[in-house]
Amino acid sequence: MAVTDTENPLLGETTCSSLLHKLQEIWDEVGENDEERDKMLLQIEKECLDVYKRKVEQAAKSRAQLLQALSDAKIELASLLSALGEKSIAGLGIPEKTSGTIKEQLAAIAPALEQLWKQKEERVKEFSDVQSQIQKICGEIAGNLSLGDQAPSVDESDLTLKKLDEYQAQLQELQKEKSDRLHKVLEFVSTVHDLCGVLGMDFFSTVTEVHPSLNDSTGVQSKSISNDTLARLAKTVLALKEDKKQRLHKLQELATQLIDLWNLMDTPSEERRLFDHVTCNISAYVDGVTVPGALALDLIEQAEVEVERLDQLKASRMKEIAFKRQGELEEIFARAHIEIDPPAELLADMDNQIAKAKEEAHSRKEILDKVEKWMSACEEESWLEDYNRDENRYNASRGAHLNLKRAEKARILVNKIPALVETLVAKTRAWEEDHGISFTYDGVPLLAMLDEYAMLRQEREEEKRRMRESKKFHEQQSSEQESIFGSRPSPARPAGPKKVVGARANGGVNGTPSRRLSLNAHQNGSRSTTKEGKRESTGSIRPAAPVNYVAISKEDSASHVSVSDAVPASP
Repeated sequence: MAVTDTENPLLGETTCSSLLHKLQEIWDEVGENDEERDKMLLQIEKECLDVYKRKVEQAAKSRAQLLQALSDAKIELASLLSALGEKSIAGLGIPEKTSGTIKEQLAAIAPALEQLWKQKEERVKEFSDVQSQIQKICGEIAGNLSLGDQAPSVDESDLTLKKLDEYQAQLQELQKEKSDRLHKVLEFVSTVHDLCGVLGMDFFSTVTEVHPSLNDSTGVQSKSISNDTLARLAKTVLALKEDKKQRLHKLQELATQLIDLWNLMDTPSEERRLFDHVTCNISAYVDGVTVPGALALDLIEQAEVEVERLDQLKASRMKEIAFKRQGELEEIFARAHIEIDPPAELLADMDNQIAKAKEEAHSRKEILDKVEKWMSACEEESWLEDYNRDENRYNASRGAHLNLKRAEKARILVNKIPALVETLVAKTRAWEEDHGISFTYDGVPLLAMLDEYAMLRQEREEEKRRMRESKKFHEQQSSEQESIFGSRPSPARPAGPKKVVGARANGGVNGTPSRRLSLNAHQNGSRSTTKEGKRESTGSIRPAAPVNYVAISKEDSASHVSVSDAVPASP
């Protein structure tokens, strides 16, 4: 191999050519043959090729690493853009470089990656803050405060503004729900405070028994708003309201007893005024009692003690009277040699009579309430009948619309009378079976009154049926006469609706019962009247049970005539 490179004396550099020239000089001096020289040169050339090959391989590996780094950078860039919801790095103000050398492309991507990583960290922090607040409020609602202490798990694959807006909207809803719940809690606490004040109870111990955070020392935002707290508060309020209702009922009973005892013994007003705080609520509603301590237990106990004292005072005075009268009786019976019960037995019998009367009054209450409803319905029935008879009821007069509304309600009420009477009969019979005596109303058997009512109602329905048949017969004869004579003769004008002018039985017109019903006929052992007697004495005062229990409907009111008046005139 020829040697072409020599040492450059100016640069002082050693090159391959200069080294090869130096080697040839050494070989010349040594006397190496050409074969050995060629062999040596081939070996040198091979070693040089190996060096070049290793360098090429290293360069290729470096290029592959750079390409992989560029690919990874692009993948990471795409992932960050997708997670943050960005379409391209151009939106970040960084120009996108897709050409040039590998290192140039890497240099162009690096700032975008750095900016996206910074933006991602900020976005993760925002997500973490919002999710922490959501988690905390959810824990407060569930009653698990430890939930708010746990770090939230942020999904870093979706950090878009849309997702952040969804979390913020959820947070706003939860904040509103928390505000509503807090408002309810404060309302409940305020109600408990007012009720405890009226009942004379310790508010602090009552409210902290529900939850320790509900006392006044804690801030508003620190109060429990869990479902369990709300449920227990509602239960506490209901219990306090029920307690208030029972105490008010008890106090009103005591106030009534006090007034009765005062009136019985002519207690002076000065002594009565000492218990004004008790008697002032004798007719109050539960919600109307708001004065602190008005229903305290010590106040009720004070009233009970006073009632007991007055009872004892009443008993002592009654004993004085009883002893005095007993002395007179003993003197009379002593002369007649007759034994007499001691005064204690007389007083005990009186107390037994009072207790028995109270028990019987309680057992009659349900039936008497239904009797009141029945009487009221009958009064509305009578009014409705008078209203239906009024030919000017639809005129635009003052108050006509009020009467129309009342008539609508009256019709509904009248339709309920049969069921009400049926229930009343069943309950009355059951009461009589249980007590073994007849149920009387102001001395009159109630079942007799109800039987009378049922009979009169049936008679009235029969009378209405006859009037409708009479009207139909009259119209049929008029049609026949018209076909015979060619024109309709003027029929006899039927009598207009007769309005009974006599007084109602028991104080009402047309037989409607008043608040005190009586059946003189039943007391005498017979029915009040026959059908004919009832019609003949419509305008007179009837002491018997109601006659006009059945209201005439609108379509029948115009045909309300007697049977005799409905006969047509001869042509």
